[in-house]
Amino acid sequence: MASENYNNTHSSSSEQWNTELLRTREKLKNTIPSSADVTGGDLESNFDQSHSAEKFVRARKQMVDRQLRARGIKNKALLEVMSQVPRHRFVDPSVAHLAYSDRSLPIGYGQTISQPYIVAYMSEVAEITSEKKVLEIGTGSGYQAAVLSQLAKEVYSIEIIPDLAEKARQTLLKLGYNNVKVKTGDGYAGWAEYAPYDVIIVTAAPEQIPEPLLEQLKENGLMVIPVGTWYQDMMVLTKTAKGLLEKKTIPVLFVPMKRTSS
Repeated sequence: MASENYNNTHSSSSEQWNTELLRTREKLKNTIPSSADVTGGDLESNFDQSHSAEKFVRARKQMVDRQLRARGIKNKALLEVMSQVPRHRFVDPSVAHLAYSDRSLPIGYGQTISQPYIVAYMSEVAEITSEKKVLEIGTGSGYQAAVLSQLAKEVYSIEIIPDLAEKARQTLLKLGYNNVKVKTGDGYAGWAEYAPYDVIIVTAAPEQIPEPLLEQLKENGLMVIPVGTWYQDMMVLTKTAKGLLEKKTIPVLFVPMKRTSS
């Protein structure tokens, strides 16, 4: 439910994530460093305390142009969706002015909202279209589920941390993303009730690909999943009648996939 590519790498332990949250809050008392090296401009400096709607609209456009399109994201429908989904509504108000920066942000409980590029990358390689049913493992803030919901027919999302699941559910409902179902549960086990799925997107890293998720993937379906511990690869899996096709794409660093106690 949180990631960056290796150009923005960070630790995956809960203690270190909490330390990052404290550091982020401390930085807010001072001048926030810019992401000019990636975005071609200082996004943070575009904001004042009003956080006006117009400025968020401009920030989303800059995000799409400088962080997504410039890095090779080409899917027009996806780019349009990410120019519309209000990412700042999925983070704490204290960091809302950073919502469109090229970084992940803490959302509590040792978790983060992934940087925009990773959300776009996973959504694009998943080849989501309007007739597809998607399973997301790791709801987190609900932001990626909101993006997916505008591309797919329906989205089912699982979050293991109850408070995050409830907060994401309420945010999604409040913003009108009515084709997303969120439940609290162990994502490793998937959501068999609504299987099979055309696409499965996993936003936390298991050491190995969970077998229940493969079972719930439709034939010719795609799974996008980070796999590994400290060194992770984004995998794109295609389930065929003859077996599983596996493709490594980019190196990433996600938080580990949590499991419920046995």
